[in-house]
Amino acid sequence: MTGACADNTNKRLTVGLLAHVDAGKTTLSEAMLYTAGALRKLGRVDHGDSFLDGETLERERGITIFSKQAKLAWEGADITLLDTPGHVDFSAETERTLPVLDLAVLVISAADGIQSHTETLWKLLRRYRIPTFLFINKMDLAIRSREEILALLSSRLGPGLVAMPGSSLNGWRGTVSYAQDTGGAAQPADEESLFDALTLASESLTERLLENGTLTDADIASAVADREIFPCYFGAALKNDGVDALLNGLTVYGTSAVPAEAANAPFGARVFKIARDPNGDRLTFVRITGGQIKVKDEVYCAAADAAKDRTCAGKADQIRLYSGAKFTAVQAAEAGMVCAFTGLADTRPGMGLGAEADGDEEVLEPFLSYRAVLPAGKEPRLVYEDLAQLAEEDPKLSVSLDKGTGEITVRLMGQVQMEVLERLAEDRFGYPLTFDSGRIVYRETIADTVEGVGHFEPLRHYAEVHLILEPGEPGSGLIFDTCVSEDVLDRNWQRLILSHLAERELRGVLTNAPLTDMKITLAAGRAHKKHTEGGDFRQATFRALRQGLMKAKSVLLEPFFAYTLEVPADKVGRAMTDIQRMDGTMEGPAQTGDAAVLTGRAPAAKMKDYALEVMNYTGGRGRLSCQLDGYGPCKDAEEVIEETGYDAERDVNDPADSVFVSHDGSDIVPWDQVEQKMHLPLTLKKRGTDGEETDSTDGQPDGSLKDRAAAFVDSAASDAELMAIFERTYGPIRTNPLTSPGKAGKEKQRMMERRQKAAGANGPKKGQGDSPKKKHTKIPDGPEHVLIDGYNLLHANEEWAKLMDSDIEVARARLQDVLANYAGFTGSTVTLVFDAYKRVPGPGSREDVHGVDVVYTKEGETADVFIERMVYELGKSERMRVVTSDGLIQTLTLGHGALRTSSREFLHELAAIEEAIRDALAEQG
Repeated sequence: MTGACADNTNKRLTVGLLAHVDAGKTTLSEAMLYTAGALRKLGRVDHGDSFLDGETLERERGITIFSKQAKLAWEGADITLLDTPGHVDFSAETERTLPVLDLAVLVISAADGIQSHTETLWKLLRRYRIPTFLFINKMDLAIRSREEILALLSSRLGPGLVAMPGSSLNGWRGTVSYAQDTGGAAQPADEESLFDALTLASESLTERLLENGTLTDADIASAVADREIFPCYFGAALKNDGVDALLNGLTVYGTSAVPAEAANAPFGARVFKIARDPNGDRLTFVRITGGQIKVKDEVYCAAADAAKDRTCAGKADQIRLYSGAKFTAVQAAEAGMVCAFTGLADTRPGMGLGAEADGDEEVLEPFLSYRAVLPAGKEPRLVYEDLAQLAEEDPKLSVSLDKGTGEITVRLMGQVQMEVLERLAEDRFGYPLTFDSGRIVYRETIADTVEGVGHFEPLRHYAEVHLILEPGEPGSGLIFDTCVSEDVLDRNWQRLILSHLAERELRGVLTNAPLTDMKITLAAGRAHKKHTEGGDFRQATFRALRQGLMKAKSVLLEPFFAYTLEVPADKVGRAMTDIQRMDGTMEGPAQTGDAAVLTGRAPAAKMKDYALEVMNYTGGRGRLSCQLDGYGPCKDAEEVIEETGYDAERDVNDPADSVFVSHDGSDIVPWDQVEQKMHLPLTLKKRGTDGEETDSTDGQPDGSLKDRAAAFVDSAASDAELMAIFERTYGPIRTNPLTSPGKAGKEKQRMMERRQKAAGANGPKKGQGDSPKKKHTKIPDGPEHVLIDGYNLLHANEEWAKLMDSDIEVARARLQDVLANYAGFTGSTVTLVFDAYKRVPGPGSREDVHGVDVVYTKEGETADVFIERMVYELGKSERMRVVTSDGLIQTLTLGHGALRTSSREFLHELAAIEEAIRDALAEQG
């Protein structure tokens, strides 16, 4: 049989073989290698001499445990086969290979049909959009005809499955010829039947057939690449029947050769496997996605925005092309090749190298946790280091060590993987290692939005971090973000905080389970120019996270299965009762012949052993298919939490308390008292004891801003002086009853009285906001006194800064008008301080301008000195807040108990108040 056209020369294909265990996948790979001449004789899995199952464990158990690769050539195409594990316990290993595949062959046993894991693999292939061929194996043992099997597959997997000619077992064999006058189109014996099947499955092929009167190989290949059709081949791998037809189909209808742009692009590669050779050398298996790499070239991790941000993983000391256990060392590797590098450290499956980006998070993950039982006298830390080496090869193991108890836990998919891990530990490390019975891996999330605060300030250290914790969509995982201006906290500190959050698995406060489905946003942070180090922010970040979790309403999540339960019709009542007992949901039953089918979701903890029960009460006629379907709220949360016995407040490895400096060294402040001592104001509204929302201490307008603006406009309607300011700020106002200048003095007095009254109702509340850095001085009650560094604030506004260059007097007058609105709106006392250096030298001045205390310092006195002296004199009797971005003033005034706000933050506050006033004026016409 001739299988490929001449234009397939130098085509490189990476083909993955996937199947449920015992479907004959490894036997098929053996037959493909033998048929292509890569093997001299056929090995057998049951004889323990198959080419790809070279590990002792694999030959003993007769299953594939580790993905393997082999090379063959067929009709001008260089094919790399990746044989993947079929057992469900090693499905994560299978998923890791999918992103590097050009094509996949899904092997299905004709005798057993579609198994539960087969449907899982089919969904994974769809998720990664991999063109897929099906090989229906063991046709010599099938009791159904080819047509019946195809109909059954289509009912379970969906449309697009098309039987291709090639097998003589329990079906028909079509002969294929390639003639020059047919344009390279396949010409089977019953071409019309094949074309009919193809056009029924693909609209694009229907259009092609109507336009051209025939279908070419390129037409069919395009439909395969777009996953519109899925070619199906029938045969028996053990008898080497139908294998040549499959190879022809892969080369004829598979993807085209590596595009020129990929070959000429910068080097890029995707890591899909980490292993070690018999000498202990670390191997990084990759698929080259672009460009070329040579021996001794430096290899960088996934490309960043700038070269300086990229991390070098090492040099490619060797480039190996593996086929089975043997390899060939080459000097260079090109796009489309699958190879292994030695000499690279810190690589992991899914990582991108060079120009290739990191891959998406894998779907499959273990839902069982096992605790290691260490041999007598073995140090837990050393065992942990050994298991961490295995976790490099399988990151889903998630090996963790509790430093307090010395307990080591791993996550596994099931009993078989646990037994394999025990054997690997003994073979590789030389000591016996066992595990206890598996427990369900729970997760935690939150149900409300909170702000977590972390402060770390022992002697000569300083960092404070505020994090906003928000619940996310189910299945969204953890999302990290920042909303802090670089003027407030340098970019490098912000990136460091976010990297700390991503560097390890974050855990909750209910059972110490991993966190998920949350968005964590950096909302505020502060560093010290002299005393802050990177480790300070690490401490403050995790303390902020834990403090927020302690405040939040945490939710315990458990894994759920999506199940398909098929039972005889007379057993459907029992099945529905069982599902209800397991707190599951169900759809159906749907009748399929003499069987009933139920589908839905149920907790994995209650359904994981149900398959055996189904087999018992149905006499072997029932079948349960399950696959992990995310997490949901745990039905028995209280029992699980109590059983765990975890106490977050006593967790010394992950504390929620903060550290503040004191005269004696440092004080540990409990998490529920941190907010009274922190240095930065809260960015979220706090709730009072009555459940009503109150303003945060940073003076930012809250949700009642519109109502307050309307009330302020109403009160100002009788004040001629403020009305004039409004007109200068927002333009003329048509309705103005203030026509008598003589009323101004009385109205101004009433305005000041209203300010005092408003301050009592709307002013900042006691106990919130900054506290002194040294001795924790009680912040006085009463109206807030805002001290503003005038020129600093003018320079922070781009428009005002430009105005200062042309007319500084106009700029100052503009600022005074805006602050007059602010003072009347908030009821605060406002002191605006200008340095004397921009005025005629003299003794300075102080005057009331529209209710704002405007100060020009005397000759030789700076605004810094004046503000510090004023805070010192009034800080014990008034609530002082200093508005400036000058770090020196902030530091000096903090010691006297003043709150601090940067100029840019205060500009946002002013803008919000002005907008609210403007809207209120517009509503009044």
